[in-house]
Amino acid sequence: MTHTPSGGAAPPGPGAAPPATPAVSATPAVPPRSGPGGAPAPRQAPGVPRLPAPRRPEAPRRTAFAEGALRLREAAATEPGRLRIIGAVLAALVVAFGTVAAWQTAGRAAAADDVLTGSRPLASDAADIYRSLADANTAASSGFLAGGQETAASRDRYEQGIRTAAAKLVNAAANTRPGSSSAATITDLNRLLPEYKGLVERARTYNRQGYPVGGAYLRYANEKMQEEMLPAAEDLYMRETGRLDADYADATSPPWAAIALGAVALAALAWAQRRTYLRTHRVFNPGLVAATAAAAVVLLWLAAGHGLARSGLNGSYEHGVRSLGVLHEARIASLKARGNENLTLVARGAETTKVGERAYDAYDYDFQHDMEALAGHLARAGELADDGGGRKPVAAAVSNMTEWRKRHAAAREQDENGDYQKALDLVIGGEGATGECFDGVDGSLASALAHERRAFEEAATGGRDALTGLPQGAAGLAVLGAAGAVLGIGRRLSEYR
Repeated sequence: MTHTPSGGAAPPGPGAAPPATPAVSATPAVPPRSGPGGAPAPRQAPGVPRLPAPRRPEAPRRTAFAEGALRLREAAATEPGRLRIIGAVLAALVVAFGTVAAWQTAGRAAAADDVLTGSRPLASDAADIYRSLADANTAASSGFLAGGQETAASRDRYEQGIRTAAAKLVNAAANTRPGSSSAATITDLNRLLPEYKGLVERARTYNRQGYPVGGAYLRYANEKMQEEMLPAAEDLYMRETGRLDADYADATSPPWAAIALGAVALAALAWAQRRTYLRTHRVFNPGLVAATAAAAVVLLWLAAGHGLARSGLNGSYEHGVRSLGVLHEARIASLKARGNENLTLVARGAETTKVGERAYDAYDYDFQHDMEALAGHLARAGELADDGGGRKPVAAAVSNMTEWRKRHAAAREQDENGDYQKALDLVIGGEGATGECFDGVDGSLASALAHERRAFEEAATGGRDALTGLPQGAAGLAVLGAAGAVLGIGRRLSEYR
C-alpha cells in the first residue's frame, strides 16, 4: 500500500522537470554600516573604487637616551642591576678624581718650574740689562772726567757694562715669545745701544783733544740713556716681573676641583661599603677597601704636596723675589746717583732746574733724589732680610751711603767756591773720594743680591720638588682604585649567579 507524501503535492511523473530550487547569492550578506549618530552609512556607488581603511598611527620611536634610561630603570629594579650601576659610578668617580688631580698638579708643577727656570731668570736678565746700562753710563762719565788720565779699570768697567748688556739682550731675545711687546723692546734696545756707544766715543775723542764740544756729546749720550734706553729697560723688567707674578699665581693656586672630586669619591665609596655591610653583614669588602685606600692616598698626597709646594714658593717670593727686586732698585739708584754726580762736574752748571723761586744744578738735584731713593730701598731691604747673611751687606751699604753723602757735600762746597780741581779729586780721586763710597755701596749690594739669589733658588727648588711624581702617582692610583671598586662590586654580583 502506497502512501501519498504529505503536502498534497503529487510526485513528479516520468519525464517531468525537476522542481525549481531557490536562488542563492554568491556574496555573503554584509550588515549595513552605521554613519555618525547611528544613521546608516551611505551605500558605495556602483563603479566607484572602494577607499582603503585608515591605518592606526604608529607609536613614536624612542631616542637612544630614552631607551637607555628605560633600560637603566629596568636594571635598577633588581639588586644585580643596582650593583652594576653602583660599580660603574664608583669607578667613574675615582677615575675622574685621578684625572683632574693629575691635570691640575701637572699644570702647577710646570708653573713652578717656569718660576725657577723661566720667568725668574728672564726678570733677572732684565734687571741686569738695566743695571749694566746704568753702570756703563756711570763709567763713561767717570772716564770723561779723568780725560787723558782715564784708568784702565774705568775703561774696562765701561766696556764690561756694554758687553753685559748686549749679552743679556741676546739671552732675553732667545727666551721671549716672537712678536711680543718684550721682543719689540729688546729690538729697540739693540738699535739704541750702538748709537749710545758712538756718542760716547765721540765725546772721548773730542775731550782728549781739548774741545769743549766733548761735554755736549757726553750730555747727549746721557740724555739718550736716561730718556730712551733706561726707560725701555725698565719697561722690559716690569713686563718680565709681571710674567713672574703670573707664574707664581698659577703655581700656588689651590686645586679645588681635584679636592672636591676626591671628597665626593671617598664619600661615595664609604656609602657603598656601608650599604654592602647592611645587606651582607660583612665588615670589609676587599675591593672597595682597596679603592678607598687608593683615593685617600691620592687626596692626602695632593693636599700635602701642594701645601709644601705653596709654602716653599711663597717663601721664595717673600724672602727671594721681593728682596731681589728691592736690591736691584737700590743698586740702580746708586748707579744713577753716581752718574749724576759725575755729570754735575761735566756740565759745570750748564744744566739747571727751577724749583719754586730757586734754581738748582739739574744733575745735582737729580743726585739728591737718587740718594733719597737709595736710602729708602736700603731700609726696605734691611726689613726683608731674614738672616745675618742678608742683613750684613745691607748694613755695610747703608754705612757707605752715609759717608758718600758727606763727601759729596764737601765736593760741592769746593766746586761752588771755584776750586774745580779739588772738587774733581773728591769725586774721582783715590782714597777719600766719593767713588770709594760708591764702590762700597755697589759691592755690598752685589753681595746681598748673591745671597738672596741663593735663598730664592733653594726655596723655589724645594717648592717645585714637592710636586715631583704627583701627577703620575695620582693617575696610577686612580686606575688601581677604579679596578678595586669594579672587583669589589663584581664579588657581590657573583653571589647572584
